[in-house]
Amino acid sequence: MVMDTGGRLVAGSHNRNEFVLINADEIGRIKSVQELSGQICQICGDEVEITVDGELFIACNECGFPVCRTCYEYERREGNQACPQCKIRYKRVKGSPRVEGDEEEDSIDDLEHEFDYGNIETSVVTPSSEAVPSACGNHVGSSRLATEDLEIPFFTCGEEIFSDQHAIIVPPPFSSQGNGIHPSPSSPLPSLQPRPMIPEKDTALYGYGSVAWKNRMEEWKKRQSDKFPVVKQQEDNDGSELDPDLPVMDEGRQPLSRKLAIASSKINPYRLIILLRLVVLGFFFHYRLLHPVSDAYGLWITSVICEIWFALSWILDQFPKWYPIQRETYLDRLSMRYEKEGKPSELDAIDIFVSTVDPMKEPPLITANTVLSILAVDYPVEKVACYLSDDGAAMLTFETLSETSEFARKWVPFCKKFCIEPRAPEWYFSQKIDYLKNKVHPAFVRERRAMKREYEEFKVRINRLVSMAQKVPEEGWTMQDGTPWPGNNVWDHPGMIQVFLGQDGVRDVEENELPRLVYVSREKRPGFEHHKKAGAMNSLVRASAVLSNAPYLLNVDCDHYINNSKALREAMCFMMDPTSGKKVCYVQFPQRFDGIDNRDRYSNRNVVFFDINMKGLDGLQGPIYVGTGCVFRRQALYGYDAPIKKKPPSKTCNCWPKWCCLCCGSRKNQREKLKKEKKKTLKQKEASKQIHALETVKERTEDTKNENQSIVFQEKLEKKFGQSPVFVASTLLENGGIPKEVCSTLLLKEAIHVISCGYEDKTEWGKEVGWIYGSVTEDILTGFKMHCHGWRSVYCVPKRPAFKGSAPINLSDRLQQVLRWALGSVEIFLSKHCPIWYGYGGGLKWLERISYINSVVYPWTSIPLIVYCTLPAICLLTGKFIVPEVSDGV
Repeated sequence: MVMDTGGRLVAGSHNRNEFVLINADEIGRIKSVQELSGQICQICGDEVEITVDGELFIACNECGFPVCRTCYEYERREGNQACPQCKIRYKRVKGSPRVEGDEEEDSIDDLEHEFDYGNIETSVVTPSSEAVPSACGNHVGSSRLATEDLEIPFFTCGEEIFSDQHAIIVPPPFSSQGNGIHPSPSSPLPSLQPRPMIPEKDTALYGYGSVAWKNRMEEWKKRQSDKFPVVKQQEDNDGSELDPDLPVMDEGRQPLSRKLAIASSKINPYRLIILLRLVVLGFFFHYRLLHPVSDAYGLWITSVICEIWFALSWILDQFPKWYPIQRETYLDRLSMRYEKEGKPSELDAIDIFVSTVDPMKEPPLITANTVLSILAVDYPVEKVACYLSDDGAAMLTFETLSETSEFARKWVPFCKKFCIEPRAPEWYFSQKIDYLKNKVHPAFVRERRAMKREYEEFKVRINRLVSMAQKVPEEGWTMQDGTPWPGNNVWDHPGMIQVFLGQDGVRDVEENELPRLVYVSREKRPGFEHHKKAGAMNSLVRASAVLSNAPYLLNVDCDHYINNSKALREAMCFMMDPTSGKKVCYVQFPQRFDGIDNRDRYSNRNVVFFDINMKGLDGLQGPIYVGTGCVFRRQALYGYDAPIKKKPPSKTCNCWPKWCCLCCGSRKNQREKLKKEKKKTLKQKEASKQIHALETVKERTEDTKNENQSIVFQEKLEKKFGQSPVFVASTLLENGGIPKEVCSTLLLKEAIHVISCGYEDKTEWGKEVGWIYGSVTEDILTGFKMHCHGWRSVYCVPKRPAFKGSAPINLSDRLQQVLRWALGSVEIFLSKHCPIWYGYGGGLKWLERISYINSVVYPWTSIPLIVYCTLPAICLLTGKFIVPEVSDGV
């Protein structure tokens, strides 16, 4: 390959695949050592010296971390004698005094500078009359350099090295002729000292610029990007620049989210009030316990017990709020990292679950809007699959989903073309805003009117289905082909699966691919326990694992539509973060509701819980799972433990001075240990000769043992996950996916198998795997089990609410909802999974445990509250009081 050298010396090694370009200053003058070396000491900030051989001083031959000679010698003499970057012990450089430990190195003795701790002056070598040999096979003449183009081997794996990427700058010769390092053709060539390249020596000795050095630097920068905080270097609003010492990296390599701590001016007064109240409580109980009322001892002790309960309940509620945080996501960085131009999207797939039971209580039109908002979400269509669980096996729900899939072929491209929000048509067309605002597309008005007419016709068809479902025929429902509907008997019907969208040939009106839409109704038979919503969700987990097996799951109620089309991307900023995403089991979004007036007389917003308590839990181990609007990691639902964080290496004796070293003992003890280890190795060698004869016999049995171990492992998986080999194999795939060579008919058959009513018998489903059974509030129990396995959760509150739902509109519905929550908490309190005594020794933090205890204990507060409220009436009727009278001298 012909390459223009531009008058510069090219050096390289074909065997080592190296290519070094030696450049010179344009005017042939070097004003300072910094210009000569181009390196600054990373410890003191001084310039790195040039050695007496005319080379750049290199302290560490392993990583080439820039350190000046003064800091290098001080680190060897007074420090830990190791490189600050790679932590490898410094080797003695020629001209540097010996220190303790150098006798173990096989290096050339330098008796002249054996114990010289004085300043070492650097000088530039005088040129000799010899020529510089070329390292790439092309010989340079001894009298003058060739100026014509040279054919130079290209040893950089196709990467071109430019002139400004040099790492070695050779000082100009001390000659009055010429201004450059290479003389003009008319001037004699001043020769330099020969500098042969020895293959045995580290290439870092010849300067920075080798391919190996560049690879090491890239790996080091990658490690630094994971360790250090990242600050985008741009001017603030006031014009001041950020700290230049902080590392700056490419946007695509920066974290996808960050924590925003609550301002100390807001949180510290709150903490102070908590502490003051604790002090007041202490004085209060000190008075109450030391001054009993003898005349009304029963009333007194009852009041004290109630007051202690109230105090404990208050403490359980306050301390989990001690470390509240907020979070911020960077969707642009997510796209830059995983959606590169010209390449397929690398975002992970998501399976979305929608659960419904009775279409008469849960309007089908609301369910259809939820499904439409999912299908139109801003996420790669091949990465989204929507599964609707019809636990009532209603034909009305099936027909509604069929109509929805047809309307989605028009609605989805309209949403993505004009980027509308929200993407649920009922709430989009009911917005009282100017729909022409910020819409500059000329066809928007026309297409919006046409789409609204299409939606009105869609509503008419859905309402017609609802009216027809009011009167059930005596023989039951029949399908279009005359076949009886399999779900005519709600409690005795087979499992049903129908794929509406996502098949070959089913596209939208613009011939674009659509997300997958699947109808699922699990099998129900008399005599089997079906576990209500938790059982239906576990059936969806298994069916989706067989059909799509996305690594992440999102579950929403049928009345909670996606209000923010980028909600999935918000969750992926936490799940797919390379630094902290591996330990996140789920991302919980707050619940927001439509149709609530300003008074909120039924307290549907739950402001204290969603805006205060949940942010406080996010600062501990994460928020609790609230049943909807939550993105799960599939592996966490399978009952696997969270990945264990690697502990930092233990301290060595170099960490502390000799007089305070307590971690590993003195160096003498280390030498004694080394001697003992050598003796042990000699004994082991003698014993190995005798053992070698037995190894040949053991090798024959190893194959049979491996086969037995694989069989045992398969049996354990089947006992845990069930008897489906396809599903069991999918549980071992951390990144999800299904084999492409498997027939779709076989997968559907296997999906029917995993939603059968007897599949969970003698397995760990509902006990350690999936949604946990044993309470009507399965959401709290499921999140609690994940936290006990060491996982942490994240609370995501985007500026635009991610999901919105329908709140109870009357007092009876609201009371029924609160009663169900209280009943579920009582069931958890009386079960083996009660956080008071369950999960010790796992990964649950103690403040997180307190929050779970508070969530299951709060219904019991009603008992002491009722008793305490009746005490004043009893006191008035009996004439006895729970506090001492003033006349008693107290």
